[in-house]
Amino acid sequence: MSNKTVMASEIKDISLAGLGKQRIEWAEGDMPVLKLIRERFEKEKPFKGMRVSVCAHVTSETANLAKALVAGGAECVVIASNPLSTQDDVAASLVKDWNMSVFAIKGEDIPTYHRHVNIALDHKPHFIIDDGSDLVATLLQERPDQVAEVLGSTEETTTGITRLRSMERDGALKFPAIAVNDAQTKHMFDNRYGTGQSTLDGIIRATNRLVAGRNVVVLGYGWCGKGCAMRARGLGANVIVTEVDPIRAIEAVMDGFRVMPVAEAAKIGDLFITVTGNRHVIDGPHFATMKDGAIVCNSGHFDLELNLEALRKMAKSKREVRPLMEEFELPSGNKVYVLAEGRLVNLSCAEGHPASVMDMSFANQALALEYLAKKKGQLKPGVHTLPVEIDQEIAALKLKSLGMTIDKLSPEMTEYMNSWKSGT
Repeated sequence: MSNKTVMASEIKDISLAGLGKQRIEWAEGDMPVLKLIRERFEKEKPFKGMRVSVCAHVTSETANLAKALVAGGAECVVIASNPLSTQDDVAASLVKDWNMSVFAIKGEDIPTYHRHVNIALDHKPHFIIDDGSDLVATLLQERPDQVAEVLGSTEETTTGITRLRSMERDGALKFPAIAVNDAQTKHMFDNRYGTGQSTLDGIIRATNRLVAGRNVVVLGYGWCGKGCAMRARGLGANVIVTEVDPIRAIEAVMDGFRVMPVAEAAKIGDLFITVTGNRHVIDGPHFATMKDGAIVCNSGHFDLELNLEALRKMAKSKREVRPLMEEFELPSGNKVYVLAEGRLVNLSCAEGHPASVMDMSFANQALALEYLAKKKGQLKPGVHTLPVEIDQEIAALKLKSLGMTIDKLSPEMTEYMNSWKSGT
């Protein structure tokens, strides 16, 4: 532990730190790319004298990102980006073993969450790492006098980037924001393989139900939806996809899945997974037609993908039947089960993405922040993508860590690719 004065924090129980440290170290063992970046940051100190506010899921993987930033000289405050995703032992270890300022408690209520958001902004950050854009949105709406101090932000999620682009269109975004989720080494792997595995993991832990033979409805066929559908099929499910985008719908059909409107799928689904980033994609009329015993969960960023207020109003009764599982009895007598209060099922009921895939995602975050620091004052306000060279560097480091090599273009190949005169 550092000899510095312990930073202000708000966590569940500092005595959990021992277990949290073990989990952080276990995750680090499967995050070789981020470890290499941290070792370089330790020497170069790209964030020396800079304040960073991190709003993310406080997990063992996020802890290793925070360690990399601190190694690079950053003064960090870490808060949870979701009330149910915090790993309390990890939060405790960050405070005790790495002397970080952490405000995150699993199960914190919404007023506490908003208070923590404001604490992160009280830190007067030069940079923001966001997961859902709540920090940036609060800053722009409630603290306009502070906006000029922010040199840039990075965003982890599809939902957050959608919000950032809306801010940009409205002329509200006054600093550069890196859309980390748009990096290929993020969304193609984290969203597909990470969300796919961790979502099914959360569902199985919460329900202990067999997936094989069930009708699993995946709402949304973006990268997260593709991952969930792939993993559900791998467990023997009959997968149904719902979509609003005709191109994604055709892709789902070509991938071998049934595609239909939500209203039709609601009548035959056994398990529903929302991953759209939109609101009320499962609405009151859908709940009303569900089979007895239907299980509903969300793996998108915000719980508003499910209209739980409508479900509560129509239900005759509700009760908790298992940890993080509520039973709603409908007027028809059918019972519908909602997991994790509609919040991220993979983080609420399980441990989130495996460390191996978060290795690339958080390498993107770390290098995106370094890119902002190096380009200070040079990037225009608005949403930016990470340069492709950084994306490729992360992929190359990941391949190297896996002990794999690939081919390189020969000079003749490069010449051919750059010439329009050569033909068949």
